[in-house]
Amino acid sequence: MNETLKRSISGAIYVILLLASILHSTENFFILFGIFLIITIYEFCNLIAVHKVVPILFGALFYTTVTLVSHYSKITTDTINQFFHTDIELAINIQQLNIILLVVALVVSIKCILFLFYDHIQKISTSSKYLYLLGYIILPFLFITKISFGINDYNPKIIIGLFILIWVNDSFAYIIGKSIGKNKLFEKISPKKTIEGFLGGIIFAVFTGYLISKYYIRAKPEFSQKSILIWISIAFIVGIFGTIGDLIESKFKRIAGVKDSGKIMPGHGGILDRLDSIIFVAPIVFLFYQILNYVS
Repeated sequence: MNETLKRSISGAIYVILLLASILHSTENFFILFGIFLIITIYEFCNLIAVHKVVPILFGALFYTTVTLVSHYSKITTDTINQFFHTDIELAINIQQLNIILLVVALVVSIKCILFLFYDHIQKISTSSKYLYLLGYIILPFLFITKISFGINDYNPKIIIGLFILIWVNDSFAYIIGKSIGKNKLFEKISPKKTIEGFLGGIIFAVFTGYLISKYYIRAKPEFSQKSILIWISIAFIVGIFGTIGDLIESKFKRIAGVKDSGKIMPGHGGILDRLDSIIFVAPIVFLFYQILNYVS
């Protein structure tokens, strides 16, 4: 089969599966990203050369537990109270849990950035491998699910809008970089990325953020200006940190001596190759939401 056709078919299946699960229900969205997490852990374990069974079991259990506690604790409490005719509350402070997980994820993100810029690192220590598994792979998947709730209930438009920004940024960074790119962005890690492509991707992502806010999110008139500023800010976050996330994954692959993280998507590589930008962006976007919520 022609490589371009193969790439197009696998890409279309991925997008359809992603959009269908996000739009159908909260549960399908959680299940799909739980499956993506397991595959990503498998691929990342291959990259850093660690045994897969324990990380996969831990990641699946941790993701399931935190997701249930975070998003269904109120439903569980109400059900218990109704069944036993009591008035108890679960002694779990979800906000404190979110802050703890966010701090861990951000600390590991900083470690990942340092890892990217330290040229002499060609071998990863055992402790760092498991730290990256937790903070670079597992926790971001939790924040992807948390972002979809904004500050209220599940809103598929939020996560779809975030994916659209990432796709636009990646696509136009590639198109502009290939067309007019001359100055390399980070040649030692990703020889094809250029500064012109990087800036072009951000510009088109910001424009798309404006369009998403104006014609897709459609905030109430009194919140429309604020919504535009929020989505433009998210577009900047995606453009900058999405690119960094892509470069970090490239550094892991370069050390491992492989081109792709996996082969599950013909023509595209692995799930980690498709989600490398969003998993690095997710904790930062979640932090942005927390700051907005605090300020408001």
